[in-house]
Amino acid sequence: MQLYPLLFEPIYKEKVWGGRRLERLGRALPGNASTLIGESWEVADLASTAPSGGGGGAARSIAVNGPLAGRSLGELIRHYGERFLGDASPAAGGGFPLLVKYLDARENLSIQVHPSVEYAARHAGAHLKSEAWYVVAVEPGAVIYKGVIAGTGREQFAEAIRQDAVSELMIQVPARSGDVHYLPSGTCHALGAGILIAEVQTPSDTTFRVYDWGRTDRELHVEAALRCIDFGPGEAGVAQPETSVVLEGATVRSLVRCAHFAIEEWSAERGYRGDVDVRRPEVWMVITGRAEVRSPSGAYEPVNVSAGQTLVLPGSLSAVVIEVDDPMVMLRITVPKG
Repeated sequence: MQLYPLLFEPIYKEKVWGGRRLERLGRALPGNASTLIGESWEVADLASTAPSGGGGGAARSIAVNGPLAGRSLGELIRHYGERFLGDASPAAGGGFPLLVKYLDARENLSIQVHPSVEYAARHAGAHLKSEAWYVVAVEPGAVIYKGVIAGTGREQFAEAIRQDAVSELMIQVPARSGDVHYLPSGTCHALGAGILIAEVQTPSDTTFRVYDWGRTDRELHVEAALRCIDFGPGEAGVAQPETSVVLEGATVRSLVRCAHFAIEEWSAERGYRGDVDVRRPEVWMVITGRAEVRSPSGAYEPVNVSAGQTLVLPGSLSAVVIEVDDPMVMLRITVPKG
């Protein structure tokens, strides 16, 4: 069967800090106004999720469009192999090499850290989790906690945990729509209240909470966190775009380029038509606007995407055409060659 651009059913996660802001992206969220949805997993292929995050079972995205509707992302990778992955490498367990989400922080998320390289090497159940946040929407005064203030040592930080003063040792960065923040594994961080982000990360759900803003119904992981936090100079502040390329009817900003993924922001006017080369899987997150994605040769039915939808392009498509119907902002997420 000819592969084609795929849409997947979002996997919604209730969180004590969540809200209902994803409805502004046209989502029909589960539950009612009191059901707090903190995360929408757009593209996921995890055999297991962390019990500390309310998981423990598998999280696998299910296709919803075209002849492959009803098939899981992992099933498609196993069946199509290189036709799906192109020249990219799968994740360590053979799955999709990214986990892509939206996060809606009505309240502060816990101050947390993901396993360092050293910790993950010594603990089989811990996995690196480097991530990037693209700020979609923000309330006035909202901040992101990103990194520990320079000069802070492990003992000082441990004492701050005991004194309920952890936030005083965190670097606070004002949140602004369109900004991007890169958070490599080992970075102590927290998403502040009043922020909606798109998150791109390595496929891991290992998180160690060090402080939870007075909430007492969730487990903390202080000992493990203190062993993983990078107390050296961090990458605080906003990741600066590497390049900005102006095309006819569109602007492309390179936002993040690391060992695990690259992110570009595409801002396109109505009527823009572009040819995109696809050699390995890509994820397109449409933040605003509407577009049609099709084959140059008509090999498959065109796929329409609009604000709040996420598209996965298998690596064997070679080339696709995108035509913008309404002014669009889109994140184009790619993985490195294997």
